[in-house]
Amino acid sequence: MPQPTTDENGHVAEIHWPSLIAATAAVSAVGIAMGLGLPLLSIILEKRGISSTLIGLNAAMAGVAAMVAAPITTKCAHDFGVARSMMIAVVIAAVSAICFYYADQFWMWFPLRFTFHGATTALFILSEFWINEAAPPRRRGLVLGIYATVLAVGFAIGPMLFSLLGSDGVLPFIVGALIIMTAIIPIFLARHESPKLDSKPERHFFHYIFLVPSATAAVFAFGAVSVGGLSLFPIYALREQMTESHAAILLTVMGLGNMAFQIPLGMISDRMRDRRPLLTGLAVLGVLGSLTIPFLIGNWMMTAVLLFMWGGCISGLYTVGLAHLGARLRGADLVAANAAFIFCYAVGTVAGPQGIGAAMDVAGNDGFAWALAGFFGFYVIVSGARWFLPTKQG
Repeated sequence: MPQPTTDENGHVAEIHWPSLIAATAAVSAVGIAMGLGLPLLSIILEKRGISSTLIGLNAAMAGVAAMVAAPITTKCAHDFGVARSMMIAVVIAAVSAICFYYADQFWMWFPLRFTFHGATTALFILSEFWINEAAPPRRRGLVLGIYATVLAVGFAIGPMLFSLLGSDGVLPFIVGALIIMTAIIPIFLARHESPKLDSKPERHFFHYIFLVPSATAAVFAFGAVSVGGLSLFPIYALREQMTESHAAILLTVMGLGNMAFQIPLGMISDRMRDRRPLLTGLAVLGVLGSLTIPFLIGNWMMTAVLLFMWGGCISGLYTVGLAHLGARLRGADLVAANAAFIFCYAVGTVAGPQGIGAAMDVAGNDGFAWALAGFFGFYVIVSGARWFLPTKQG
């Protein structure tokens, strides 16, 4: 395969399609499995009589795992190579996925969540670094929009599979594990195309969290809402007298909205000198959409329309935030910053399920929507504060 050409600043001059296809295909397979697995696990625990708070606590282990895995991933990629590290992570994720079925004690699900999400965190960090390195600056938003769109297809297919497979028996776990294992194929085929890390980051890992705060705060809010919402929406919908299959289809509709919006949002961001106002606008839409959910949940069709629009817009926080990050840094600094980006996403995934689950226990079912709005409101406040406390990188 041809190697990408670079300009005088060391950036790739054109999109390197082999790298983009390999990294995107790999992480999308994992996305399908996660789209299947997150609602599957929550429904099983609900059937066992586990409280919303404890379900949220278990889901929050994903964030704990990601926070541990994020700083380690950079070192592993430097020592073993990007492609090899990704293939090891695929195997670990697939094995842990099938083990959920055989873990009949609730406490067993905590180390399994930790292992599964630690492995998938490494895959996301390294695939997004790979994609950012393969993207020319003037088309970075488009490239990441393509990546997010294909990933959204995976997350949309996952709940659809759940609606077909249900939550009984070992079959959904076997299907999920097999889908994850397919991710190893594109990584292996393009292993010689993966970026090389010949130098180490210049700063301590935690410095990168605050280096580009508009990106890291955005992904924190997105992480809280995406994982918390995906994990607990089926329970919210069931308590609103919706069927299990109808709730799963709504998650698919939200994924379709994500798929439809990412490339347009990426192209819009490429035309902007500063992507931060776009990030703020998306967060405001997130607040408004969240507060509207309780008023429409009784009408399935109106809820589907809302989730299509809302899901597409708020998912742009991740895509545009990642493009904003890639525009600021490159090389070893970029992979470390990407790990910090995923670290903040992980913090959000800890806060989100726990916060939303607790809100539902304390405030009733409407606590679901109030908690979602609160996380988006956090980013609106942070983005407003930057006008008074400007940072060097943004």
